[in-house]
Amino acid sequence: MKAIFATQFALLLSYATAHTIFQELHVNGVSQGKLNGIRVPSTQSFVSDVSSKDIICNGGQIPFYQPISDKVISVPAGAELTAEWHSSLNNDPVWASVDPLPDNHRGPILVYLAKVPNALQAKVEGLNWFKIYHEGYDAATGLWATQKLIQNKGLVSFKVPTCIEPGQYLMRAEVIALHSATYEAGAQFFLSCAQLDITGGGNVVPAAVAKFPGAYNSK
Repeated sequence: MKAIFATQFALLLSYATAHTIFQELHVNGVSQGKLNGIRVPSTQSFVSDVSSKDIICNGGQIPFYQPISDKVISVPAGAELTAEWHSSLNNDPVWASVDPLPDNHRGPILVYLAKVPNALQAKVEGLNWFKIYHEGYDAATGLWATQKLIQNKGLVSFKVPTCIEPGQYLMRAEVIALHSATYEAGAQFFLSCAQLDITGGGNVVPAAVAKFPGAYNSK
């Protein structure tokens, strides 16, 4: 009986505390290495204050995993990128039943790019972010993007636009869990920024841009 109770308690605890971390990027199907080229948060916790600097790339209340990668990932324009998400950084079996995230953490997945002078720069405020991927609720399948992420074992793929200028970019990938969003500031944002050097491409500077903080409000 004690063993059964302990198992049930562990499962409930995992659902209550397990979340997700973007921790690996694949370029045209080729892994760039775990934690490489990504500013990875040190825990799988979430950002809820959309007015804080943390909503840009994380790394404030949730410190970055150390050392922060100094790799800039080379990406040809038009490439297919795959972001890989998991519930822990070390394949901890405690989180295996809720990897890459609990099923009740339903919501959209979004990816933004922002052109920067240097993808390794610490300053992330004031950048012009443009969206390259957004999937929410799919009425045809009855699934949220996060449910598809679970089906795909933590992988979500999207294309880099062929028309954007070459150069260095930050790529902001986020999962938004809406299970607690019935109250103000209840949405949970899981996000990381990857460091990219986009080659080829064209000369388009996207006109529709977002600012973080500012793009979201807490209501």
